[in-house]
Amino acid sequence: MKISDSVRAAMVPDDNPMHPDFTSIYLVGPEGRQSLTIDSGEAIERYQWFLKGYLAAVEQEEIGVAAITHHHSDHSGNLKWAKSSLGADVAIPKGGRKLLTGRIPREVDQLEDGQTLKLGKGVNVEVLATPGHSVDSLCYYIEDEGVLFTGDTLLGSSTTTVSNLGDYRRSLERLLKLPNLRVICPGHGKIVRDPRKRLKAYVEHRNMREQQILNILKGGKQLSSWDIMLEMYPDVDTRLRRAADGNVRSHLDQLAGEGQITVYEGKPKRAKSKAAIEREHEHAHHAAKVIKEAKKLEAQARRREIYLQENPPSEQWSKPPLYELT
Repeated sequence: MKISDSVRAAMVPDDNPMHPDFTSIYLVGPEGRQSLTIDSGEAIERYQWFLKGYLAAVEQEEIGVAAITHHHSDHSGNLKWAKSSLGADVAIPKGGRKLLTGRIPREVDQLEDGQTLKLGKGVNVEVLATPGHSVDSLCYYIEDEGVLFTGDTLLGSSTTTVSNLGDYRRSLERLLKLPNLRVICPGHGKIVRDPRKRLKAYVEHRNMREQQILNILKGGKQLSSWDIMLEMYPDVDTRLRRAADGNVRSHLDQLAGEGQITVYEGKPKRAKSKAAIEREHEHAHHAAKVIKEAKKLEAQARRREIYLQENPPSEQWSKPPLYELT
């Protein structure tokens, strides 16, 4: 899908409730040259197949640099694959190595706030630090074309999760001040064609949620974040409850820091024994091996099915019937 003169989107359908509609991989740069990709999807075959097929059938070009908006695995999972299979250089947020352990090649470029990526033919991409959704969140902006890539800082079909509300609000205000902003390319969901309206709606949404929390606590009860979440989000998909609780806790942290609420410390459960932790790690390691082997067998089965469709049925005939005109 073409977004602007220099931007194309490979939009992979997604049914994860955290990733409404699509998970998108963006290709940026003058057509016919090596591209910059922004995000690369999860480390599962459908993202890899989709991107390879898109490059071969539509772009007919190569990826020069694979960059990401933040470290979460649904955005960074294919960085090693992009290096080994596509020959791309890899670019990550500055200071993000520890957040990406096991997912990046040895050699990477580190991107920082204010840096400009020059892709040729006047296509310049500005790197913007926009923490809040995650500590390392980046946005990318092509001012000449008015195209902003937001990762999970702003989504196309829903609101997002927030880890640090103060940082997040400042990031939204920064994006609202961008000149010539015309379109937002989010990490998940539909392309946003009314960017300033949507950014303002995000600001207003966070203000509304804050007021909801204050109103709930006016009842005089001492409530947990989970209790507050259930009252605020009575109809939320149950698979999104922990994400909603995380947003509530981000608001509570800020309200506590401002002195608007009192926090009564909880009592953590007794720490697990070293032996119990080791058993859990061993179980998780075994489960990961089984899942990896299952995926390998599934891929082999798919390749076998394709092979059978492309070749004669030699498993049925040592010598197949032959036909000749009578």
